[in-house]
Amino acid sequence: MTDHLRLYEIMATIRAADDKLASIVMSGQAMLMLYSPRGHEAIAAGVTHDLTPDDYVVTTYRGLHDHIAKGVPLPELFAEILGRATGTCKGKGGSMHITHPASGLMVTTGIVGGGLPVANGLALASALRGDGRVTVCSFGDGASNIGAFHEALNLASLWSLPVVFVCQNNGYAEHTAYAKGTAVERIADRAPAYRMRGVTIDGRDPVAVQEAASEAIAAARSGLGPTLLEALTWRLGGHYVGADFSYMAAEEMEAARAADPVPAYRARLLAEGRLSEEDLAAADKRAGDAVEVAMEFALASPFADPDEILVDVYAAGAPG
Repeated sequence: MTDHLRLYEIMATIRAADDKLASIVMSGQAMLMLYSPRGHEAIAAGVTHDLTPDDYVVTTYRGLHDHIAKGVPLPELFAEILGRATGTCKGKGGSMHITHPASGLMVTTGIVGGGLPVANGLALASALRGDGRVTVCSFGDGASNIGAFHEALNLASLWSLPVVFVCQNNGYAEHTAYAKGTAVERIADRAPAYRMRGVTIDGRDPVAVQEAASEAIAAARSGLGPTLLEALTWRLGGHYVGADFSYMAAEEMEAARAADPVPAYRARLLAEGRLSEEDLAAADKRAGDAVEVAMEFALASPFADPDEILVDVYAAGAPG
């Protein structure tokens, strides 16, 4: 059963967090690479709706929405993004390498497609242990054109691994339009080649995403193997915060912004009578308040000690 308030509040929190982080980068309060998930909020909210806290998520450098939706605590998340010692990786990972095993967010990779084989490893471990966990692996459309994608899908199908591959297709691989870099009409069309279920969904509709993901997660958990989900959306900004988007036609960007999933879902909930304006306003306030508290915590935290760079390089007891 769909929890509409939960879906909306996750989306609102992602949007508020993205706005806050972008504002401190653009104002010069922080210097870092930040990849906005604006336009992808519904995908993360929908995909994680039916995951348990013990399930795993592997994501990419454009992963803020996945981090929040999987339950990474906002204060520690913001602290890590800002390179603070109180962060999830003690300030050494930054925005592109978030990990938080306690919430099931296992890997954020800055290497395009690098999370696909890692997700298979996590899923294989779950299969061998019989722990019932499902691994979700998020990646962009550009990653579907590298070898790791094809190798991962082939092996996951061959071994019937409990993994769900989620292609967050925003139409651009950095600055290259989908049609200029990908031969197939839809990424999901590649699934049958690996004897795998493939589904294309509207990634701006959190309910459609949740329903498709729920089916895929249930199949993986019951031993029926992997699914390839392709969630279509737009990237509502440049490749990274501060970059322009002149590579997109003006009319395309106008259409993308008109279909912004956060206000669209909010309006839909009101129109369908599922939630009241008071419900939604309260959710907006909780999201905004949580983001403000998290940013205050992060900015008040110390930067990582330079000596920390020598810690966690080797396993305990390993030769230096």
